[in-house]
Amino acid sequence: MLAPLKVLEQLRARLHETISLLPLDQADGFVSLILALPHALTIAPELPGPQFHFAHNHRDELRAGYGIAGEWLAEGAARLSTLGATVKAATANWQQFDPDETGFTGFGMLGFAAAPSDKSPQPPFAKGGISFDTLPNALFWLPELALCSQAGQAALILTTELPVKSDALLSRWLARLDAIVPLLAQPALDPLTSAHLERGASEPNFAVWRELVNTALHDIALARLEKVVIGRRLRLEGHRRFDLTRLSAALRYLFPSCQVINIRREASSFVAATPERLFTQHRDRIEADALAGTMRRAENAERDAAITLALLRCEKNLREHQVVVDAVTAALRQCCRQLDAPDGPRILQLNNAQHLWSILRGQLEPEVNVFRLAELLHPTPATNGQPRQAARAWLQQTEPLERGWYTGAAGIVAPNLTGELWVLLRCAQVNDRVADLYAGAGIVAGSDALSEWQETEHKLAAMLTALQFA
Repeated sequence: MLAPLKVLEQLRARLHETISLLPLDQADGFVSLILALPHALTIAPELPGPQFHFAHNHRDELRAGYGIAGEWLAEGAARLSTLGATVKAATANWQQFDPDETGFTGFGMLGFAAAPSDKSPQPPFAKGGISFDTLPNALFWLPELALCSQAGQAALILTTELPVKSDALLSRWLARLDAIVPLLAQPALDPLTSAHLERGASEPNFAVWRELVNTALHDIALARLEKVVIGRRLRLEGHRRFDLTRLSAALRYLFPSCQVINIRREASSFVAATPERLFTQHRDRIEADALAGTMRRAENAERDAAITLALLRCEKNLREHQVVVDAVTAALRQCCRQLDAPDGPRILQLNNAQHLWSILRGQLEPEVNVFRLAELLHPTPATNGQPRQAARAWLQQTEPLERGWYTGAAGIVAPNLTGELWVLLRCAQVNDRVADLYAGAGIVAGSDALSEWQETEHKLAAMLTALQFA
């Protein structure tokens, strides 16, 4: 493997050679320069400033972005359609230059909160003496420097808005290379010794949770709702500052089949290890997940197999799962010319929980992009409830929790505005030594407040365990 300084030297030389290929004097648009890296990436380094990381161990994929070449925000009920129209116009002239023939392209990140808001992004706010910054309600972000690694190949991508002066751009991009390239060859960090975490307040507490569940069951019995998903937040405080690089490494090790996400705009980081894909769009094909119905895992293999069988036969969990399958099917019928029968339910097993999982596939109508798909598919009954509008109204009136981006979605978007989004579950907002963890449970006829509370405890354990080693 080449030494980091040798790689840096080669990339600097390659940048000098290729920057003249770029149409830097064009009147508008964006341009990306893709430069091959000599080896696959195992980590995305933490650097000062805005950044996002997406990593999936089982798929051997990593995407990361640093700095801002362009960004667009939206809020309100039409946030996704508004954002989509703005981004489509702004990136219509987004050119890709791949002199090393890597096959990679530039990419952006689309992310949004659980529910629309008419409020503009707020400055950092204090919770218990700790400052937490908020993410915009809906955001599309083009990073100035990006990393991508897949199937043993990797590239570094530099993006700029046009027009731009060549000398100024070269100086800025060289500084970006100097900051990140020496860090790329660092070995994966070993986890720290397990640390004790102080467990703080839960919002809501169990007494309020029981009231919420009983209220939901009453409304379900009156046919006002079919399902509603109630969330909770748990505060943890450590005795040392949480190391975000180690946290991501621990999550990738513990949950290799999950998408591990880290988004930072200001001081705090939003981190998730989510098992649930909202959808993957590749050209005119779409796959969407229906993930609902949960039971815990057991250390004993025989007991674990028995729990799996019980999940596949559990009437309450199967009913909860079917609600999601039906809702995703109805959403996809609005944008697909052909839709396959659902593939499932099967079992998705994680280290701490197992879920009923179905995959829905179809062929899309022309001109459908990630913004339209997100508008149709989010929120699913797995994170919101059913019927969608009734469940959302119930949560806005009744749930005491401010969700933010928990149960929103985020993912990577290609220049043609296709891509993949993940539902933001098993999340934490992390700042210094403090982390607020989020989890929820779906309430349907037959739900029990204590059982649903225990389900959230199992879900919270995913992030809690990883934080102990960060």
